[in-house]
Amino acid sequence: MSADRETNYDMATHRDIALLLAEAADEVEIGIAPYQAVVRGGRRRKARRWTIAAAAALVIAGSTGTLALAGVTGGDGHKVAPVATQPPTPEQRHVYEPQRSNVGRGTDHGKKWQVTIDVWGAPKNEAEAQYQRSRMSEYGVSPAGTRVASDLIGKGWVFVHLLVGDGPATTVVQGPVEKGDDLSGTDILAYSMPLDDSGKAGVWDRLVIGKVAPTAQRVTCTWDDGTTTKVFRAAPGTGLTSDVEDLIRPVDGSQPDWFVCLGADGKSYKSATVTMPKQPK
Repeated sequence: MSADRETNYDMATHRDIALLLAEAADEVEIGIAPYQAVVRGGRRRKARRWTIAAAAALVIAGSTGTLALAGVTGGDGHKVAPVATQPPTPEQRHVYEPQRSNVGRGTDHGKKWQVTIDVWGAPKNEAEAQYQRSRMSEYGVSPAGTRVASDLIGKGWVFVHLLVGDGPATTVVQGPVEKGDDLSGTDILAYSMPLDDSGKAGVWDRLVIGKVAPTAQRVTCTWDDGTTTKVFRAAPGTGLTSDVEDLIRPVDGSQPDWFVCLGADGKSYKSATVTMPKQPK
């Protein structure tokens, strides 16, 4: 092969790689949440957006893939053509069946309760969106703020469910997943609610469900009487027991990790803060 032909071959190969990475970037889904208070860098401000897919993971995977595709050679020293990759199917992207994670459970006044999170992948076209909408209906959920199936194109969706006693599971938090917001550092987004959502007067907002950056090591929930509950990161592989567990856990398909805090009777949520790991001196 002449020098000119080899140069042209290399340029074409790199163009192919760039196109593959651009397509991969389009598949990262990051998103918007219901209106809540978020703490960033120790200062409280209002935020509507929240992220679920990890852009950082794409950068690492993309860089590694580029090196592998551009640098592989045959035994005779000649470059080997990159292997063609197939785009992930809707099933692989979890468009029609969500990834489900358990983040907390316990027993309160003799009633068992549990918090689970479902993460749905983003449909890419009208056909995928229509089928996803019908599948969501089978799961008993409906994405708020959407009118037609096409509203779901390019968006994933997160549903947080609370099950108390023998009653049906209720969706307590939900939001679309679009490009825009990772959680990092001391960022925290917390949602407070009664554990028993029976609607009775005088019910305390003592259940806190929130999300933090994957690097967060501890969350401190402060109640209206000044007392606190500390939530630590679960050890890898730690499962759920029947006891109340205030732990930070990863959620499949979600960039942020999630946690649950439960206060005692008579306490209501006031605030939550994140503690980062100490940096070596």
